[in-house]
Amino acid sequence: MRREGAPKERELLCGRLIDRPIRPLFPPGFYHDVQVMVNVLSSDGKHDPDVMAANATSAALMLSGIPWNGPIGVIRVGRIDGKFVFNPTMDELSLSDLNLVYACTRDRTLMIDVQAREISEKDLQAGLKLAHPEAVKYIDPQIRLAEKAGKKKKEYKLSMISDRTLEKIRSLAEAPIEAVFTDSTYGKFERGEALDKITHAVKAKLEEEGDEESLNVLPKAIDMVRKKIIRHRIIKEGVRVDGRQLDEVRPLYCESGTYPILHGSSLFSRGDTQVLCTVTLGAPGDAQRLDSIVGPPTKRFMLHYSFPPFSINEVGKRGGLNRREVGHGTLAEKALLAVLPPENDFPYTVRVNSEVMASDGSTSMATVCGGSMALMDAGIPVREHVAGVSVGLVTEVDPSTGMINDYRILTDILGLEDHLGDMDFKIAGTRKGITAIQLDIKPAGIPVDIICECLEPARKGRNHILDRMEQEICAPRTMGDGSTPRLATLKFSNNSIQRLLGPLGSQRKKIEQETGARIAVSDGTVTIVAKNRSVMEKAKEQVDFLIGREIEVGGIYKGVISSIKEYGAFVEFNGGQQGLLHISELSHEPVSRVSDVVSVGQDLSVMCIGQDVRGNIKLSLKAMLPWAGSEKKNLESQDSVPPKQEVNVWASVENVPMCQENQDSEVEPATNSMPAVVIRSAAECDAQDIAAGQHSINKSGKGTKTSPRPYNASSRHRDDFRSTLTKRKPISSPNQIPMKKESEPKDFCGSKPETDSGPGTLLHALMQNDADVKPKSLGSTSVRAGSLKLGDRVIAKVYQIRTHGLVLELGGGLRGMYKFEINGRRDFEVGKELHVQCSSFSSKGIPVFSLLEDE
Repeated sequence: MRREGAPKERELLCGRLIDRPIRPLFPPGFYHDVQVMVNVLSSDGKHDPDVMAANATSAALMLSGIPWNGPIGVIRVGRIDGKFVFNPTMDELSLSDLNLVYACTRDRTLMIDVQAREISEKDLQAGLKLAHPEAVKYIDPQIRLAEKAGKKKKEYKLSMISDRTLEKIRSLAEAPIEAVFTDSTYGKFERGEALDKITHAVKAKLEEEGDEESLNVLPKAIDMVRKKIIRHRIIKEGVRVDGRQLDEVRPLYCESGTYPILHGSSLFSRGDTQVLCTVTLGAPGDAQRLDSIVGPPTKRFMLHYSFPPFSINEVGKRGGLNRREVGHGTLAEKALLAVLPPENDFPYTVRVNSEVMASDGSTSMATVCGGSMALMDAGIPVREHVAGVSVGLVTEVDPSTGMINDYRILTDILGLEDHLGDMDFKIAGTRKGITAIQLDIKPAGIPVDIICECLEPARKGRNHILDRMEQEICAPRTMGDGSTPRLATLKFSNNSIQRLLGPLGSQRKKIEQETGARIAVSDGTVTIVAKNRSVMEKAKEQVDFLIGREIEVGGIYKGVISSIKEYGAFVEFNGGQQGLLHISELSHEPVSRVSDVVSVGQDLSVMCIGQDVRGNIKLSLKAMLPWAGSEKKNLESQDSVPPKQEVNVWASVENVPMCQENQDSEVEPATNSMPAVVIRSAAECDAQDIAAGQHSINKSGKGTKTSPRPYNASSRHRDDFRSTLTKRKPISSPNQIPMKKESEPKDFCGSKPETDSGPGTLLHALMQNDADVKPKSLGSTSVRAGSLKLGDRVIAKVYQIRTHGLVLELGGGLRGMYKFEINGRRDFEVGKELHVQCSSFSSKGIPVFSLLEDE
């Protein structure tokens, strides 16, 4: 729409801000329609035009011939760093902890509207007393303007009730009305029905007499009689309609979590006023877009207030925006906004919906209380509760001078006391201070001293309500259950985001359709919003698969089998990267063929276990599977082996733990992981790996294919190879994996060598040829490289004793290793023969043995 249509929410709020101080100054009995049109013709974008519009309205009425007891002055006051600022700009207001709009005549207050960040009552009083003389400065220019260009005030017939008619109706209705008001057992609706019966009885009496004049003003006259009786009882006797003391709050009822399936909900009752509040969390993109001359372009916290007709036992038609509903909802929204966490800490969009179930005064303040509990029930980390209460005023005025002779301040007013009283002063805040105020009055102004006096009983009533709310819920609930919405913010490069979006956003739309999550992309940031935990996990899995994330040793990733080889399978994971799933890492049991376990196109979860000398990523499937004997071993070693840190997979982005190797972990029992067909000697294994590593380096460095160099088992090569394995630095490229730094090399059992022969000692021991020592075999097959199979029993000699295992000499240039078992035997001697059985092979093809029981 390019043309101006119906007033939006902001226009309605500005209209209310203008109407509230203007309306009380029309003379009693003036019921003619008055319309003021306020148009913003130009704006500098720095100041909010609402205050100027209110002053302009006052000037327009002064120039007109309409009877009006103005003018008024309106001013905005802020406070920055403890100093009050008059008419601050929008930028200054963003730094201010007070936004006070004050309207007054020359000597009385007409309207107050406050949004604050827990300002104390003392500081607010100081702001009000400073605002009054500044606002008065806008009055004299309007008077001078009216004297020069104003029209003469017209004479209008006022709808007044004659004294005779009023006295006649009073004589018929006063006694029964007073009887109803003195009976404190009446509820709102019962009291209303009794008063309606009295009105019908008086009407029947007047109809019998044929008094048309009295019948025409009967509703107004009955209302005046009610007002006089109630005000007299409060001023002279200090007694209220429902029997409460002047500073007493009605009975309270609080309930949080009314509807467990919702994000947050609460029910708050105060007397016959009851409000149901619900909270819904959404994505940052769900924020309301605003179209305004000044102010922010979006609003991430919304409170919508609904006042259905059934709440007051009436039948009515629900239309569009209602000025009263918008005003009450905005007041409660201002009150709660002060305790919400910053957007950087809590980026969700929050909507609070308040449904008035029953009304007997102060439903907006009940909305503040119910909304605060609903926010905590939703798990939103608000600092503390916010409560609100309405304070009323009943005055006794001298008819001749118009001065106030006596007055009473009422805490937590009823709807009837609001209607027949002089003021509705709504004050909301925390224990620390005030967050929102709205003052509406009916007479032509109230002295500012009386306004300031009302702040203290309001504070006491607010604290009483806070005590009851904290008994029901005193801290935000945790958002750990699976039904609460999830939001994750991820940072990616532009290239990665392009892969996520796909052509015309096809990839993003596909993820949204398959998972139900919503994905927003902005300035290198990807925001994922899901309605629960399971949806978030699915969405993050697909995003990780398309884009990838930093590969960590111990990290678990979703992947797809892209090809199968004799020695293993290649897995595509983490945004198109390739990793090798070796046949030895498929299962804890022996695997003869890779295709028996996995197939091309199969989805699976694998764990990154490291990186080989060629830079290839090594993956493991068996690390994700339970080991048959692990439960028994874990129970036996629970007191001696510290538990490994559990990897929290698919946690929220802010809480993903860094996967690290455990330097102090004990040796796990040997498992059968390698079939006999891939057995190589230690010398053959290391020679082939080093040659392949040199070939890979030459290929990547020169871009040409070269043949592997002959293996030279010198100590320098071995030391360089061992140093490469143990001192690899963290790597940031996509094909490399961050590894843990080690200050000293460790052997295959995870400990330093007992001798000082250097890091190449173990490999040297495994590769050394000694033809003089020949093992004894328990079977008929001689032991040699390439012939040893799983389950073969042989006799081996202890070549070296390590901290966590033995180096065994088998003869024929072949050596193996034996790992000490938990609480097992360790009294071995070098050169002693042992009966052992081949139980598995290491990734380098070195046989691993277990000790036979007869030993």
